[in-house]
Amino acid sequence: MTASNILQKPPVSVLQSVQKPPKFISWKEFEQKYLHREDGYKYEWVNGTIEKTKRTMDQSQLYILDNLRTLFEHLKFEGQLSGIFEAEIDTFFLEKTHRRPDISYFTPEQRLAIHQGIHVVPKFVIEVISSKDQMNLVHKKMGNYRAAKVQVVWHIFPLLEEVHVFFGDNLKQSLVCQDDDVCSAAPILPVFKISAKDIFKRNF
Repeated sequence: MTASNILQKPPVSVLQSVQKPPKFISWKEFEQKYLHREDGYKYEWVNGTIEKTKRTMDQSQLYILDNLRTLFEHLKFEGQLSGIFEAEIDTFFLEKTHRRPDISYFTPEQRLAIHQGIHVVPKFVIEVISSKDQMNLVHKKMGNYRAAKVQVVWHIFPLLEEVHVFFGDNLKQSLVCQDDDVCSAAPILPVFKISAKDIFKRNF
């Protein structure tokens, strides 16, 4: 190979390291083309760019949502809490930051505002972290949640069967829950507490 060929054809490693510049689109375009796509991916609009990730809560992990929702509905039936506890609700955490958390809690007042077309930020968010998730993306989301004043975040790791609970000022405090350790949504929902073991319990 001559010197001129070397200059004309960079090594493969150099070519692979070149990243495409992000594609900027408007919210209107995102809403029309990506917001309601059902192809196994989650699309989020962050600072005018598209973030595409595999859906973390696939059918094999719905038991986690079932366990959490069963607890929520029981407490609601007992009159100990109110509001809604839903999966993948489109939410603006900042002016140009649209996220779709795996699970979010909204107060009754926030629920009414949602029905009126008003954007509100949940104070309690849960993300299920699959093996395919990139941790840098998880940390990026945490930055958005901190900026939007979310007060409690749970990171649920099905493969590890542990839950990382973030709370306190700017979500700077954290606990790792395993086995019989109790995960709490305090101070937003003090009555919403469940052991890590019960989160990962399979009723089938």
